[in-house]
Amino acid sequence: MAAAEGANTVSDEASAQSTSHRDGYEGKCVFCKIVHKEIDTELIYCDEELACFKDVKPGAPHHYLVIPNSHVGNCKSLKKEHILLVEKMVAVGKKMLQQNNITDLNDIRLGFHWPPFCSIAHLHLHVLAPASQMGFISRMFYRIDSYWFITAEQLLERLNSLPENS
Repeated sequence: MAAAEGANTVSDEASAQSTSHRDGYEGKCVFCKIVHKEIDTELIYCDEELACFKDVKPGAPHHYLVIPNSHVGNCKSLKKEHILLVEKMVAVGKKMLQQNNITDLNDIRLGFHWPPFCSIAHLHLHVLAPASQMGFISRMFYRIDSYWFITAEQLLERLNSLPENS
């Protein structure tokens, strides 16, 4: 499908970094490769900090992944300093849903797989809508209050409760 109307394109800076992988990841991370345009994936949103694209195995009619452009580990490795990043990821996810005519933001699921249940060790927010149209398997995969999935709201509560130096 065509990119969402008004979506940004990958910056020249991100393109220039495609040959010098940041954070010592040396091209092993598939999400870093997507951001650096080494894998042909349509970015429906991209700015200096975040990118968004459709999940290759959608769990709902609308299933997007929002990722940081620089490599950040999984949600379990986050510290209090990452609160703003997670909040921005949530805002971008909601913006992409709204640009794709999802108006009922009460019928969405936003969250992260909790390690060791992460298939890719690069922070990524799952944005699913409408949650009411998720199939049985997807409801299990993205189940709230499970050992393997944490909502964005739960993660933010967890990060906010950390001591200042963590």
